[in-house]
Amino acid sequence: MTTDQKAADRAKRVLIVDDQPAARRGAAQVIEAEADLTVCGEAADGAEALAVMAATDPDVAVVDICLGHGGGTALIRSLRNDRPDLPILVHSNHDESLYAERTLQAGARGYVAKTEPVARLVEAIRAVGAGKVYLSEKVTARLLAAIADGGRDAAGLGTDVLTAREFEVFELIGQLLEPRQIARQLHVSIKTVESHREHIKAKLKLASAGELRQYAVGWARMDGRI
Repeated sequence: MTTDQKAADRAKRVLIVDDQPAARRGAAQVIEAEADLTVCGEAADGAEALAVMAATDPDVAVVDICLGHGGGTALIRSLRNDRPDLPILVHSNHDESLYAERTLQAGARGYVAKTEPVARLVEAIRAVGAGKVYLSEKVTARLLAAIADGGRDAAGLGTDVLTAREFEVFELIGQLLEPRQIARQLHVSIKTVESHREHIKAKLKLASAGELRQYAVGWARMDGRI
């Protein structure tokens, strides 16, 4: 057996799940350029990902959290349910500081933004494939700060700090409803909705209504609600 054949036999098998063909091709090219990594399959949505996983037996799954049919966090849970030992790396356009904690809670082992250099993707695949957790230094520091603060969401990550009604408003913002529509659906005044919106912004440490809307829409897409 040649040296190249031995390297291929040892290569980590990677499943890519992304609903954008160009994104899948780009990730595949990066992965295939590495001697210790190889792409064993690609999928565009959750159902296809589960079928490809069963057929190819990957060592690592690289998953986008915003998929065209169903949410990324639901897929992460399904992959983990079928293959509890499968390391999952999230590769997303969304800000890691806003979404990393939730994807870890769903069962992912790491998070890399698509805006990062391609070397970070390779580094992250190797890390999660070796049983490690891979996050940026910034997000790691925030999570450690939250743990040091007794597990509370002091770092501004996640939505656990919201009241039940605030979370309702947050979800409806994510579904692209305007304040008047939210008020009508919840049977409250527009002023009450605007008050909830300001509280949500403060608790999630978001600077503007635009940032809140972007965050809420991304959250809804992760759950497959839009």
